[in-house]
Amino acid sequence: MKIVIDARFTRTDHHDGISRYGSSLIAATSKIADVTMLISDKRQLALLPDVPHVMVNSPLSPLELFVARKVNPVGADVVVCPMQTMGTFGRKYGLVLTLHDLIYYEHPTPPGFLPAPVRLLWRLYHKAFWPQRLLLNRADIVATISHTTEALMAKYALTKRPVRIVGNAPQPGQTPRDPEAGADKSILYMGSFMPYKNVETMIRGMSGLHEYTLHLLSRITPQRKAELEALVPDRAKVVFHNGVTDAEYDELLLRATALVSLSRAEGYGLPLVEAMALGTPVIASDIPIFREVGGEAVSYVHPESPAEFAAAVTALGEDSLWRERSRTSVERAAKFNWDESARQLLAAAEEVVSQRRRKA
Repeated sequence: MKIVIDARFTRTDHHDGISRYGSSLIAATSKIADVTMLISDKRQLALLPDVPHVMVNSPLSPLELFVARKVNPVGADVVVCPMQTMGTFGRKYGLVLTLHDLIYYEHPTPPGFLPAPVRLLWRLYHKAFWPQRLLLNRADIVATISHTTEALMAKYALTKRPVRIVGNAPQPGQTPRDPEAGADKSILYMGSFMPYKNVETMIRGMSGLHEYTLHLLSRITPQRKAELEALVPDRAKVVFHNGVTDAEYDELLLRATALVSLSRAEGYGLPLVEAMALGTPVIASDIPIFREVGGEAVSYVHPESPAEFAAAVTALGEDSLWRERSRTSVERAAKFNWDESARQLLAAAEEVVSQRRRKA
C-alpha cells in the first residue's frame, strides 16, 4: 500500500504545532509503510525527513481546488492530510483528513501569519458548523489527535465518516533529567500569545513569586509584547525570549521548576508532553484536553486564577513533591510516542482501502 502524506503545512524556518505533527508522522510512518510526501516549497525539505516527495501547489492557492489532478498520477492508495482543507475535486485515491481541534469556534481570531483574505474567510468559516461538515464529509476517514476532540466532533455531529485517533507525541530519543538534581527557580511558557492562550493570568500570578523568573519563549510581535509588559507586576521577573531553538528549549526545560500552560482551550497541548518527557513538572489549566494528556502527573489550576497558579508554583518548591512530579511526568509522557501514532495511521489507511474495495 502506498501512502502519500501532505507535508505542505510544514514551515520553512521553524516548526509550529501542525508542522511538527506532520513531519514527525511522516518520519514514523515511513519506517513501516511506503510513504511519499507532498510539498509546495523546496525550503520545507530542511524540516522534513528524507523520504520521496512530489511538488504541488500551495494549500493556500486557488489551484488547491484541483490539486487531485496533480496527486492522482502519484499512484497513492491513500492520501493523508494533517488538515481538513485539502482539495478533493476529481480524486481517485482514498483520503484521510485531520481535524485537530474546535478552538476557533469559541476563540475565532485567526493565526496572524495567514494572508488577510484567508483570515477573513477563516472568521466567516468558524461562524457555523456546516462548512466544517462539508469539508470533513469529503474524506473516507477523519482523523483527530485526542479523545477530547473526538467527543466534541460527535457532540456537534461534524461528520458522517468514521473518526479515528492518530495521536500527537513528543520527539523521540530525549533523556529525562535526574530528579535528584533539583531545579532552578524558573517557569517556562511555550506557545503563541493569542488571547485564548491566557498568558495574562500567569503574568499577574508572578506578583507573589519574586524568587522565580517566568520565561516566555515563543516569538512575539512588538505590539503584543508591549501589551503584556504593561501587566508585569512590580518586582516580578518576566523574560521575553522572542523565540528559542529546539536545543535552547530543551536546555531550559532541563533546569526549570515547571512548564506552565493556562490556555482556555487546546487541541492537544504538545508542550505539556515535551516537558513531561524530560521530567519537568507541568502546571496547567483544568480543562478536559489537559486532563486527557496529563493524567495525574500535572498540577491543575483554574485558568482565571493567578492565585491558584502562584500556589501551584510555590507547592513545587517543596523538594519531595517536585521529585515525585518529575518521575510521574516521565511515566505519563511514555504513553505517547510516534511509533504508536504511525501504527494508528496505518490502521486507518488499511480501513480506507478495505472500504473502497467493498464499494468497487
